[in-house]
Amino acid sequence: MQATDPRPTPQQHATPLADWLRLEQADGVGRRSVHALLSVFGTPGAILRAGPAALGAHVTPAQARAICAPVTPALAALIEATLAWLAAPGHHLVTFQDPQYPPALAEIPDPPLLLYVSGRIELLIQPLVAVVGSRNASVQGRVDAESFAAALSGAGLCVVSGLALGIDTAAHEGALRGGGSTIAVVGTGLDRVYPARNRALAHRIAAQGCIVSEYALGTPPLAANFPRRNRIISGLAAGVLVIEAAAQSGSLITAQMAAEQGREVFALPGSIHSALTKGCHRLIREGAQLVETVDDVLTAMRMSPLAGLPQAAAAAASAPAAHDDAILLGALGHEPVALDALLARLAIDPGALGARLLDLELAGLVTRLPGGRVQRIWR
Repeated sequence: MQATDPRPTPQQHATPLADWLRLEQADGVGRRSVHALLSVFGTPGAILRAGPAALGAHVTPAQARAICAPVTPALAALIEATLAWLAAPGHHLVTFQDPQYPPALAEIPDPPLLLYVSGRIELLIQPLVAVVGSRNASVQGRVDAESFAAALSGAGLCVVSGLALGIDTAAHEGALRGGGSTIAVVGTGLDRVYPARNRALAHRIAAQGCIVSEYALGTPPLAANFPRRNRIISGLAAGVLVIEAAAQSGSLITAQMAAEQGREVFALPGSIHSALTKGCHRLIREGAQLVETVDDVLTAMRMSPLAGLPQAAAAAASAPAAHDDAILLGALGHEPVALDALLARLAIDPGALGARLLDLELAGLVTRLPGGRVQRIWR
């Protein structure tokens, strides 16, 4: 009896999804080359059917051969694994030509060919603002990130960050607490969580927001992936707020990409003696908007056509909604107060409370204490 060849054939995987994966995984063929071919041939299927001679007029001979190469067992396994992953609820694979592909991201110079999404895919076309910063953040930096993100979330902006430790983690937590939602852009396949310490947070984000990656399933946390994923963070957002960044911080890469993409760039200043604020001060010197209050960000977002932030929603976050500063200061009393207790006393929206506390702290009327407590400063 003749043995059956176990290797898959191109016909077995000649589907639109397989076509995209074949192009995306072709050795030595970058995204820019694929985008150039799409502009000529129209679809991945047409590119794969064109043959090496026709493709050779637009890419190198080696690239043409790689594109036309038969489906390998490894690629066949990836296609099957991707199809199985897509069968789970909340899992999506958005191609560059899909109507659900975020319009703002499509405009950047090097947009991803594919976006793997776990969670609420509709958030990709919502008004978005990025909050990024140091992995080794200070206590104050994490408090600021969480407070700003909560207020921005409460104003109707979805907060984008990178799921890293430090500022990113605080930004995601604040956005979830603020009543809106958050998007985590990661540098691995979506079947992995990195860093592992954020596994529980990643599950919460997938349930209440969404997690996004351009990398195929099984992709490990390679160092080179994270600077590349930063262009997606900035590309999705109308503006990028940097909270604590050292002089050589990766957050500066995100800010630089944001500026090149025509996004707003904001930076929170800090002590001249802190290494964690040198990057923010450099951004401000180079033209980033200095941010002292959430209103500084919201004002710019109201004017940004990319954000599309309704003015009424922004105004709702910048006002304490019947809880003015005198009422808030009175509720603080004389002793340290936990935020949960303060919320119970005032029955105020968490995002609005975070915004008012941040303003009062910057005015020297409130101080943050360890354990998530706040205390009024009497003068």
